[in-house]
Amino acid sequence: MSDYREGSLEAPTRHPIKWQEPSYWDKGKLEDELERVFDICHGCRRCVSLCQSFPTLFDLVDESETMEVDGVDKNDYQKVVDECYLCDLCYMTKCPYVPPHEWNVDFPHLMLQAKAQKFKFKGASFRDGLLTSTDTVSALASIPLVDVTVNALNNNGLFRNALESTLGVHHEAPVPSYHAKTLRKRFSSGGVTKPKAAGVTTGKVALFTTCYCNYSKPELGDDFVQVFEHNGIQIDLVSREVCCGMPKLELGDLDSVNALKEQNIPRLARMVDAGYDIVAPIPSCVLMFKQELPLMYPEDEDVKKVQAAFFDPFEYLFMRHREGLLNTEFRNELGDVSYQVACHTRVQNVGLKTRDVLSLVPGTEVHAIERCSGHDGTYAVKKETRANSVKIARPVVRQVDQKEPDHFSSDCPMAAVQIANLATSVDEAAHPISLLRQAYGI
Repeated sequence: MSDYREGSLEAPTRHPIKWQEPSYWDKGKLEDELERVFDICHGCRRCVSLCQSFPTLFDLVDESETMEVDGVDKNDYQKVVDECYLCDLCYMTKCPYVPPHEWNVDFPHLMLQAKAQKFKFKGASFRDGLLTSTDTVSALASIPLVDVTVNALNNNGLFRNALESTLGVHHEAPVPSYHAKTLRKRFSSGGVTKPKAAGVTTGKVALFTTCYCNYSKPELGDDFVQVFEHNGIQIDLVSREVCCGMPKLELGDLDSVNALKEQNIPRLARMVDAGYDIVAPIPSCVLMFKQELPLMYPEDEDVKKVQAAFFDPFEYLFMRHREGLLNTEFRNELGDVSYQVACHTRVQNVGLKTRDVLSLVPGTEVHAIERCSGHDGTYAVKKETRANSVKIARPVVRQVDQKEPDHFSSDCPMAAVQIANLATSVDEAAHPISLLRQAYGI
C-alpha cells in the first residue's frame, strides 16, 4: 500500500453525511462498506494505538479461520462499532486513505452510520438514552436541594456500587456535580458593551454555555466573562439554547440531533446576524457546529452561517492577538503547565492555539500532550468500557506524573477530570481560560 498522504499538502475532503437518503439505512450496503473498510484497516494497522476499535477489529481478524476480514462473522462488526466514540483522530491524524484518495475511507462516519442503523432498528438501552439526555438529566439534578442530594449520592460508595449494578455506571468513574445556581442564573444575557474593533473578529461574542458548563461548571462562565471583557470583548450568553447534539450523535440518534438543531440553529443564526461571533467552552460542542451539523445539512444556509462564526475560544483569542488586540499584560506566572489537547480540539485543524496563548504568559512553560484522555462523553463512565477508557488515558497520565506540573489543564473539562482522577501528581484540573484569568490576576 502506498501512503497517499505522506508529503502531500492536499487537505482531506469530508463528504456530506447523507443520512436523509434511503440508501443510508440499507443494512446490506452498510455491511459491504464495513467489510471493505475493515479490510483496508487490516492491511494498514496504523491506527492500532488510537482507541479500542482497531485492536478489537484486528483481534477478530487474527482469530478468524482465514485470518482475513472475510473470516469475521458480520454479527461481530458491531463490536468494533461499539468501541468507537467518534473522536475523529483516525481520520484527521492517521489514515492515509481518506478522500480524495480513491479508497475514500472515512472510518468515523462509517461508524456513525452503523450506530445510526443500530439505534433506528434496535433502539438503545435505558442507560444510554439517559446518559445522552444531558439537558433533561442536568435540569432535574440541578433543582434546588435536589442538586445537594444528587452530589452527595454521587460521592457515596454504597450508592455508586448500586448505580453500577442497576444502571451500568462504573462506580469509580468521575461524574459531574450539579448546581442549582446555573450559569444562566448567574449571568443575564446583557453584557457590557465595548467598542467593536476592526479585523477578522468582531469583538462581540456570544457564549454557547453547553449543558456541562451551565449545570455542572457554572464558575467557568465567570472566567470566560472576566477574560473576554478584560480584553475589550463584549460577551453575552446565547439568548437560549439546548444541547448541541453531540451525545445523541455518538449514540446514533440522528432524529434527536435534528430536533436539537432545529432549536439551536435559528437562534444562533439570529445572533450572527446581530454581529456576534460564537464560542463554547467544550470542544465537542464547537466541533458539532463547525463540522458535524454542516456535514449533515450541507445546503442549510443558516447552518453555514453559524459554522463560519463559531470558534474555539483560544482560536478566537489568538486571532485577536494576531490583530494586535489581545491584552498581554500579565501579573502572574503560571510555571509549568501540562496541557492535554482534547481530541475534538485537535480535529478542528486550528493548531495548538491554547498552548500558544498560555505561552504568552511570562514564566510559563506549556507541555502539550497530544494523546486521548479516554473520556469521550459516556465511554468513560459505562461499566463495560471503563477499563478501556483508563487504558487509553494511561499515556497522558504517565506524562503528567513524570512532569509533576504546577498546573494540569485540558480544553475539555471532562477529559481534565478524568486525567486528574487517575494521576498521582495533580489533585485537580483547571480549564485553560481559568489559568488565563489567573495569569491576568483578575
